[in-house]
Amino acid sequence: MMSPTILIIDDHSEFRELLTHHIASEWPHSRVINHDHNVMPVIEDIRDDTDVILLDYRLGDQNGLDWLRAMRAVPQCPPIIFLTAAGDELLAVKAIKAGAHDYLPKNRLTNEMLINSVRDAVRSRSPLSRAAGSIPKKTQLTAVSTDVLHIRGYDIRNEISQRGPASIYLAEYEDMDVALKVLRNVADIDADKLDRFLQECEVVSKLRHPNIVRIYDHGVADDVVYIAMEYYPRGDLKARLRKGMSPELALDCVRQIAVALEAIHNLGILHRDLKPANVMVRDDHSLALIDFGHAKQMWLEAELTDTGEIFGTPYYMSPEQGQGEPIDARSDIYSLGVMFVELLTGRKPYTAASPMAVLYKHSHAAVPQLPRELLRYQPLVARMMAKAPAERYQSAAKVLEKLDATLSIVNNLTA
Repeated sequence: MMSPTILIIDDHSEFRELLTHHIASEWPHSRVINHDHNVMPVIEDIRDDTDVILLDYRLGDQNGLDWLRAMRAVPQCPPIIFLTAAGDELLAVKAIKAGAHDYLPKNRLTNEMLINSVRDAVRSRSPLSRAAGSIPKKTQLTAVSTDVLHIRGYDIRNEISQRGPASIYLAEYEDMDVALKVLRNVADIDADKLDRFLQECEVVSKLRHPNIVRIYDHGVADDVVYIAMEYYPRGDLKARLRKGMSPELALDCVRQIAVALEAIHNLGILHRDLKPANVMVRDDHSLALIDFGHAKQMWLEAELTDTGEIFGTPYYMSPEQGQGEPIDARSDIYSLGVMFVELLTGRKPYTAASPMAVLYKHSHAAVPQLPRELLRYQPLVARMMAKAPAERYQSAAKVLEKLDATLSIVNNLTA
């Protein structure tokens, strides 16, 4: 990527200097412009080569969110990365809805977070990304060999894994390692599965959140449907689970996943396949939710699946999902509760000889009881895994509220 031109709008000179330092460390020939935080910039007057705007959430007595809305209303506005207060997830969601490309919490900002966000924003303006932004709903594709695979612009090196009808490869893209998810044996895949792959492209491309996988590019190239996404050399949460986990770490992991759920639920999206293998671990140990192939937009009138058809993983399914009934955000909350039990104890709460027997236990077996040393977490588990949706926490925001209260108690006890 060429050296970017970045406009910073922030009323703290020390923080502007910090941002400039990080940017210059990554791109020594970059151009950083500081804009007067008392005057909203006129987008038409901004330099044509400005690639990204970094905008603070609070500019003296002015609201950066109002600036964001006004600036994004102008068609030629560059991507805006919104700088929020630490822990203000509601503000972050509002920023994304107002058109922010990404948001970064100022008090938890790392070099990696900043550079990845800027690089992603710059790439979003490239001709390649714009060309890949629109994908036909129905595309006739030829079969793809997993032995010989060529996608223009990508140096494909190794196969990472296979997930259903797709293969995931490690590839190099613009001097960066990416995970490339590609449909394999497309000729043998029915139209519904192909539509779900394309649905994942569309769903994830709308999400800009620190706890959700970053999508760099997606589209159709050389008769291949692909998604290029963030690569996680540390692997997934399932791999971390095998090494054992303290209750405090389990609580932190569940909280990060709940933050991601709040973000997607606020955009009207259900995940429908929460499990440790769909939560990745970054180098800074932050978590990112992946695999939106079964995700559903709650406002759609026409379902992607027929009534009664079940998608997801039986070990983590809510009772209503396992029975093929209509689901909402509370189904994801149930799955999060199942994961919490597994992270705390190292064991899945319900196991059986067959998938149907596991689903039966989700509907009829008692909520699992934690061992004595973990009983302080039992109320959380009981509410998240309540059999009836009406008896669970009704939103991810409520889950976060209770998690934070529990975390505060735990910190006071260990202080």
